[in-house]
Amino acid sequence: MRRTPTWGRRSGAGRSRRNGAAVVAALLTGAVALAGCAKDSGGGGTTNAQGQGCRLSAPPAGATPTTSAAQQQQPAPNAATMRVGLAFDIGGRGDASFNDASAAGLERAKSQMGVTDVKTLDAGAGEPEDAKQTRLRQLAREGYNPVIAVGYAYADALKLVAPEFPGTKFAIIDEDVPGIPNVTSLVFAEEQGSFLVGVIAAHRSKNCHIGFVGGVETPLIKKFEAGYVAGAKAAAPDIKIEHKYLTPAGDFSGFQDPNKGAEVATGQLEAGADVIYHAAGASGKGVFSSVQSAHGQAIGVDSDQYNQPTVAQYKDVIITSMLKRVDLAVYDYVAAVARNDLSTVPKKFDLSIDGVGYSTSGGVINDLVPTVDAYKAAIARGEIKVSDKP
Repeated sequence: MRRTPTWGRRSGAGRSRRNGAAVVAALLTGAVALAGCAKDSGGGGTTNAQGQGCRLSAPPAGATPTTSAAQQQQPAPNAATMRVGLAFDIGGRGDASFNDASAAGLERAKSQMGVTDVKTLDAGAGEPEDAKQTRLRQLAREGYNPVIAVGYAYADALKLVAPEFPGTKFAIIDEDVPGIPNVTSLVFAEEQGSFLVGVIAAHRSKNCHIGFVGGVETPLIKKFEAGYVAGAKAAAPDIKIEHKYLTPAGDFSGFQDPNKGAEVATGQLEAGADVIYHAAGASGKGVFSSVQSAHGQAIGVDSDQYNQPTVAQYKDVIITSMLKRVDLAVYDYVAAVARNDLSTVPKKFDLSIDGVGYSTSGGVINDLVPTVDAYKAAIARGEIKVSDKP
């Protein structure tokens, strides 16, 4: 998701800078190996495209390996008779993020496989935990098979409901739920895609100062932060990075509070950040708004947010998005169920199969594509290992 400045609250630029410096110091050790890899690959540091900002490391050398999306075989003839159920996470359709990406995967299954019977159920803000169980049970009882749960928040509910319906196939996005035969986990290497947009942020920042806004402070969203910081510091070891989460773990309102997203982004911008990446769901709309008002630059997340109608008014500041191919995962899973062969579903949707990546819509970063793809190739070759923890 795109992040916009700033991580700090409106408590003053000085305090935000001190907090940002502390974070950078804590993260420097983990990132130094990556930065060293980039610097040792040939050439010395240069300034960015504007001739200002960071001293940049030379990108890794070597040809870019060809990556390809997960192979999709011809679905079974019974795809047209399948009944597919999907339970949205909070935010639902219109979040311009991974709920919309899930819906896009279903739409593709309808258009390309001929699936006709699809039912989706929405989640409510602040709902009790058993509401998730109710949605999953409703879909299973009504005969939908498979049933797809969108988001790690369904993990506990799925552990209870799936064993009650052994004849129904379930999938969950963003969480590994092992040990239940009729549950397939659809997980991603978010840190790899976030690394690439971190490189972009470092190259585009005029202040050599960027920000990250996370929706909820969970291990999953920390993967976005970890990759972003690592990529930025690989490209520019001296870069300053603001970071802040909207809510703590357990409080999922951080994914649906644009006002709080705007407040946090404004704090980061006031601290000096001029490129902000968000992983905050619908709260990202507030991040984009603040970045636009400050004439900064933003990086979207999950979907290609430059092309998302619900954030179209902010497209002028969205320079790229970290692509998390939830649409691909949903489509591949439905196709695998139609073929009755779940072995074809990748264990992880990573960079090597284009399960994650970055967008170039709008043409703003076209000049950076060779550089970013050089880092992408180094990750694919195993020369750069991207940690999933900050």
